[in-house]
Amino acid sequence: MKERCIVIPAIKKNAVIPDQLVKKLAGVTLVERAINTARSVLPGDDIMVLTDSQEIALICERAGVRHHWNKDLRFTSLDIVTEMRGLLTELAREYEHCMILRASCPLLTWVDVEDAWKRYRDAHADSLVTVKSMRQRIWNVQGEGLESLLDEGAGDDSEKTMVVESRALIILRMALLEKGNGHTLGRGKIVPYFLNDRAIEIQGYQDWWICEHLLQRRHVVFVVAGWPAIGMGHVFRALMLAHEITNHKVSFVCTRESELAVESIARKDYKIVRQGNEDLADTVLHMRPDLVVNDILNTTSAYMARLTTAGVRCVNFEDEGPGADWARLVVNALYEDRDSNERLCYGPDYFCLRDEFLGAARNPFRAELKTVLITFGGTDLNDCSRRVLDIIEPICRAYGIGIRLVAGPGYAHKDAMEAHLARLDNPLVQFTWATNVMSRMMEGADLAICSAGRTVYELAHMRIPSMVLAHHEREARHTFARPRNGFAFVGIMDRVSDAKIRNVFLAMLKNSRRQRFWDRQNALNFTANKARVVGLMQNILQEGAAGAQAESAAP
Repeated sequence: MKERCIVIPAIKKNAVIPDQLVKKLAGVTLVERAINTARSVLPGDDIMVLTDSQEIALICERAGVRHHWNKDLRFTSLDIVTEMRGLLTELAREYEHCMILRASCPLLTWVDVEDAWKRYRDAHADSLVTVKSMRQRIWNVQGEGLESLLDEGAGDDSEKTMVVESRALIILRMALLEKGNGHTLGRGKIVPYFLNDRAIEIQGYQDWWICEHLLQRRHVVFVVAGWPAIGMGHVFRALMLAHEITNHKVSFVCTRESELAVESIARKDYKIVRQGNEDLADTVLHMRPDLVVNDILNTTSAYMARLTTAGVRCVNFEDEGPGADWARLVVNALYEDRDSNERLCYGPDYFCLRDEFLGAARNPFRAELKTVLITFGGTDLNDCSRRVLDIIEPICRAYGIGIRLVAGPGYAHKDAMEAHLARLDNPLVQFTWATNVMSRMMEGADLAICSAGRTVYELAHMRIPSMVLAHHEREARHTFARPRNGFAFVGIMDRVSDAKIRNVFLAMLKNSRRQRFWDRQNALNFTANKARVVGLMQNILQEGAAGAQAESAAP
């Protein structure tokens, strides 16, 4: 006697949507999808399809699985096991266990079937049913009133867990068929298998649409780096783009050094995997991604070759390394020294503006300069903020100009800065650490002093003429921050004297220069860029959709 078989009820007359079993859902019919799931677990000889349809019988024949055709078959009650008792009794002569797989539950996967089987065997159960947990209050109707099925006087520890049966999968010990009397089967020990999100049964068009949407989802993995030496801009951009991808599953991989990145992403409740001792490619491939978005600066050929050889499409940001040649798309918005093509996107047309800036009030030009903003990114490893503050604070105090000092979550000098500000005792200086609303910090600012990262685009959008001091040589190559776009580029921070910073600041106080810079920023528009970049990423995902559907349809 064989160990187990799979039975697939495929009754056309039970359909709630015309021909639902033979209509294509995400490119594959329901009955074919069920057969493919079963074939991933057992050979065709151990799969039995019960049907009232000659069309479905032909599909079974061509798929190489057994079938039982009877035009009068129909299962109408919730207890399908009892209705199938006669057919199951025949199979009980060949098999010890039967797995009943419903074609109307297309989100069930072969992994679920195998996991459920292991759960059933490990528990030494007599039967298993798939269930979905309930988080709603359950009431019982008593006459014209309601009675709670939960004990309201009990504490949380004793609260009952309510579940609803999903008809996706039932596992049955065939010996139960002999223990039942009349129309009732012997129950024995029943264990649950929680399907939850995959428990949807098609009982109408709404279920169909939901299942089709879920089956077309792909897995997008953002690989990010973020630590004091490179800043947090990569993390913030990845989070912004991840928020735009609502049709697909999104996860994050953080490189080994990126503890700051982990902390920031965790606050947004995304799934995070940290790179361990293994190669980064191993960490990423273990997650079975359909699209990888690399925001880790330059990539190596070895890393990218591993991903692309495995069939994974890649989108890389700010990548000038040899691995960029392997990427399906490279977006280098901060660099303007190359022409764009269908694979390489350069320049400010591809800078993605965060949503908070779209709703912000852009600054009008004000002849009277009242507020200066100082911000050097998410980490500011070398404490450029302190140096600039000390240079301009006496000038601002003399002219009655307020200073907004804004530091990111990776700013390691917070305590020292607060102590320094206490000694300065200047009420015109306001210090903000780790804000989540940078646009609010920019509202009302007349002038800014900043690094040459992504912040310059946000400042341009907010119409804030600015002085720019690059953290390092790579940042200095971000040539957007130049006079043509409303910025005075001072140089690389550790190569610029205090006197030069002071002199440029004094020059920026002049209305004529600020007005000229403001006018140039007023001509810029980044509002459509994010949609453009996300659209390119979605197109790349769709490139792989046809291949994935073909794979699902294959027997």
